[in-house]
Amino acid sequence: MSRRRASGAGLLCILLLAALALDLAGEGLAWQQLHALTGEERPLAQLRGMVELAGNLTRLQPDTRPSTAIAHTHVSPYGVNVFLEQEVEPEKRARSLELVAGAGFRWIRQQFPWEDIEIHGRGDFEDRRNLDITGAISAWDKYDDIVALSEQHDLEILARLDNPPAWSRADAAAGDQAPPDDLEDFASYIRAVAERYRGRIRYWQVWNEPNIYPEWGNRDVDPEAYTQLLCRGHTALKAVDPANVVVSGALAPTIAMSGRNLNDYVFLERMYAAGAAGCFDVMAAQGYGFNSGPQDRRMRPTQFNFAHNLYIRDLMVAHGDAHKPIWLTEVAWNPIDAPDVPPEVSGRANYGVVTQEQAARYLPGAWRRAQEEWPWTGVLFYWFLKRPGEGERNQSWYYFRMLEPDFTPLPVYESAKRHIAEEIPTLYPGVHQAESREIQAGNALLRAHPDAQFGELLEAGELNFRARGTQVWARVLRGSGWERLPLAQSALTETHDIRLSDGDGAMLRVDSITVSDRSWATLYGPLAALLIGAGMLLWVLVDAPGRRRG
Repeated sequence: MSRRRASGAGLLCILLLAALALDLAGEGLAWQQLHALTGEERPLAQLRGMVELAGNLTRLQPDTRPSTAIAHTHVSPYGVNVFLEQEVEPEKRARSLELVAGAGFRWIRQQFPWEDIEIHGRGDFEDRRNLDITGAISAWDKYDDIVALSEQHDLEILARLDNPPAWSRADAAAGDQAPPDDLEDFASYIRAVAERYRGRIRYWQVWNEPNIYPEWGNRDVDPEAYTQLLCRGHTALKAVDPANVVVSGALAPTIAMSGRNLNDYVFLERMYAAGAAGCFDVMAAQGYGFNSGPQDRRMRPTQFNFAHNLYIRDLMVAHGDAHKPIWLTEVAWNPIDAPDVPPEVSGRANYGVVTQEQAARYLPGAWRRAQEEWPWTGVLFYWFLKRPGEGERNQSWYYFRMLEPDFTPLPVYESAKRHIAEEIPTLYPGVHQAESREIQAGNALLRAHPDAQFGELLEAGELNFRARGTQVWARVLRGSGWERLPLAQSALTETHDIRLSDGDGAMLRVDSITVSDRSWATLYGPLAALLIGAGMLLWVLVDAPGRRRG
């Protein structure tokens, strides 16, 4: 290469780097693209993120089977964690749920602590802890109120079952959250709660984060022991009502391999080896974003970001559980970078550090990504609504809150409320049950059918819905046979508004709606082939004189 050509190439590189630097500094087009791939907002972090993203090409990526029919994903994705059992005044429980429903949430995740229900011994549901103040009262009263208030606001409950009482363990040093000595005591408590709220609570979560300290008490975590506990809980819940839905304890994301903290993938693999597959209907995972936004596409088993659940999904697929969903039971970014956060906060960076404004932007982005890209996800529960007081301001996890203890809303609450109100329900690529919340059905009725994907089909006079992709079709029952009924097709990704009816007034019998997006295959595939062919032809033409001279 001549010296003039080399200097020209060097100048061009300098100009390109300068243009990139200006774009990143001004949050221009390149900044937006890098942010969409890495979830990072600072230019240097974006460039580092792109290098790390390139590592995706060197590793097998998770097998998620997105085109599989998946149960328990037809529900609203909008949920929030609450601590209503800690609100002493009933008026504050009522006010909390008013604000939950007012924001558009349709789910709460509420703990039903064993230690607060069966306080003094098996079968004893009387609370005698404050005899000199209240006398003996029913331990159920508070939880009856929570269930009634939830029904009043049309809220579904995911009931979390854990926190054994002291009487269930002989070893006082085992820790407040350690499992009981006798699993039958645990099963008895579960049966009591499930029987009391039969038909009113359908979704039950057995434990929380059993793979980390202190959620398994002052002892080493034990995937096999947790699996036994989960299976006993599953048996108890299904015995009370076969329609009960059992949600596994969410596994905390961690790379630790010590006795009291165990990597979630290793823990789950050992759960499957111990027979967990038959003991839950819904897999729970946590959806913390840590330091990057929800768009972050870097995939490493040791990388903690919002997409962490894809590896959980991969393990589920490998063990024949592709038909089961993942619910993200704690989703959040920690807005701890604020002037009102005291400097002595413990573990300040444990959950990542973002601003209030970022946390408020990231939550709607998390819901959007899950709905658009992850058809295996169901409900995403924000962590959390509020705490009853300010006594935990020295703890880093306190700052995830949506509301101050006095109910003052923070930016993330307002952004959630705005997003839910403005959302246009849309079916994205995946297999969706006909009763999905995005589908409006006239005169609809669910009926049992042995050949339906999950045992039920929807009878309706008409279906109306919006879908985004390149192909849409329905699985319908006509006569005695199933048909694949095409509803829409396009070369490019488009939004399709679809009205489905039989035309002659007959009732439709629909099992599911499938949406696919093959724009890359239908357009970009041939375009890529054309470009490759053109490149090869150009290479032949350019190289031909050299080959003739040789």
